[in-house]
Amino acid sequence: MHDTPSLTAKTVALLRAAHQLAEGGAIFADPLAVAISCENVDEISRFVRDHPEFNRLRLFTVARSRFAEDCLASAVDRGVRQVVVLGAGLDTFGLRNPYAEKQLQVFEVDRPATQQWKRECLTQAKLQIPAWLRLVTVDFEQENFLERLGTIGFASTRPAFFTWLGVVPYLSRQTVFAALSQMASIPDAEVVFDYGEPIDAYPPARRAGYEAMIAKAAALGEPWLSFFVPEELATALSEIGFGTIEDLSPAEIAGRYFAVHNPSPNAPGAHIVRTRRVPIS
Repeated sequence: MHDTPSLTAKTVALLRAAHQLAEGGAIFADPLAVAISCENVDEISRFVRDHPEFNRLRLFTVARSRFAEDCLASAVDRGVRQVVVLGAGLDTFGLRNPYAEKQLQVFEVDRPATQQWKRECLTQAKLQIPAWLRLVTVDFEQENFLERLGTIGFASTRPAFFTWLGVVPYLSRQTVFAALSQMASIPDAEVVFDYGEPIDAYPPARRAGYEAMIAKAAALGEPWLSFFVPEELATALSEIGFGTIEDLSPAEIAGRYFAVHNPSPNAPGAHIVRTRRVPIS
């Protein structure tokens, strides 16, 4: 279904917009989320009311964006001037770019159909692509995304920060590690991404719900292909060359962003990872 825009990207855009209305952007303020979603306020509010099952996913979706942009702020402080948004969907950072005066360049990478849809949403919302934002299409399973980035001005010899949100589960393990290896070839590379744990990590009481969510994604033509055990992933990242690894568990995410005490600190779920390739001296 690569000839149509990603349905999950559409859902994520709606969830980010819904957060601005339902929680007032308390976790992640995005002043452009509603406009770029191309949905009116009444429809978004109705979606929130009619689908309470998406409440947890909505909060996780904005928490990972908040975490990624907080990490990016630290990277900019230490001198990074290139950020790559992989699988950008309707992400608005490149439009907002609070570091434009510091010459931060933003590169967005996505499938052709999804990126074309974004351009249409930008037109409908009367939003312009600013000079510091460049877009390029790529098929992660078939193409080298660094080579594609090089065609629009990305410098592989300079430090870079990558955000890779809501993408990893939909790629094969081979593709995931190939992409991470490409990132690790960049000096002082840093990446934030999210992933899910294997089905057998879930207790029986939660497994059925998890399997139903995975089955729904598959029915939409976007199956989950990759799952990771936290300890095994950390080892693999170290072997690739990443020296700093921060893996936020579901309990840690809830405690940091939702002010929720989780009585089961080791409960499985969606994780957010920040990992950095320390420069070789």
